[in-house]
Amino acid sequence: MTAQERAPATPGLAGAVVDPPVAVYATRLGDDALILAQRLGGWITNAPQLEEDVALANLGLDLLGQARMLLTYAGEREGLGRDEDALAYSRDERGFCNVTLVERADADFGEAMARLLVFSAYQLPLYERLSGSADPTLAAIAAKAVKEVAYHRDHATQWVLRLGDGTAESHRRMQAGVDSVWPHVDELFGTDDLERALVAEGVAVDRPALRDEWETYVRDVLTRATLTVPEPAAAPATGGRAGVHTEAMGYLLAEMQHLVRSHPGATW
Repeated sequence: MTAQERAPATPGLAGAVVDPPVAVYATRLGDDALILAQRLGGWITNAPQLEEDVALANLGLDLLGQARMLLTYAGEREGLGRDEDALAYSRDERGFCNVTLVERADADFGEAMARLLVFSAYQLPLYERLSGSADPTLAAIAAKAVKEVAYHRDHATQWVLRLGDGTAESHRRMQAGVDSVWPHVDELFGTDDLERALVAEGVAVDRPALRDEWETYVRDVLTRATLTVPEPAAAPATGGRAGVHTEAMGYLLAEMQHLVRSHPGATW
């Protein structure tokens, strides 16, 4: 029996009768991109420079484009008639399976850049390897996104270097940002039976195997930025893939889904 034929009751597609593993996997990747896109959108008109407003909006649009393709594919594979909009706007909090790193609210621009560095340094090798997936749709989506994510990582790197090796105040706030996102790092490299089965079939990427490359890149950036690499978190964040989220997720969804839920079926 292949992973495609197994139908576990997997968080992330709550209410699904048919729940193929590829649909769950695509939903996980899509939710990561969708929720971070929403967070980046919150910086429009709030970034430290007008050019940065535009840059973060463009980064958010890149992620939104990835989310649309992944959630559309997830909807096709689950076979319940749900499209990208239904998956984005009609699920409740427990139905989302993004990592908690992308949902947390930013207290500071330095925190936003620390998160973008940590996430893009993980997402880039993920998509590079997924572009060779045995699933042609996932491979095509990943191949298209690689250049975008490479730019996201470079953008975050430049800001972390600039703020970390800047003034005493910018250094302090950049370090605080890195410290605040660090407890969410381990969750990026977690896995479960569903993903292990898809990895064995050449469909998914072995996320734990990405950690060395991620660590080498991020540690180099933090060192050059004169920042201290935090110690591993005593109580790392978990639960996002299982639909267990932080308090911030509810507020984020209330904003993101408000219009559609207030006017169901409306078109414009």
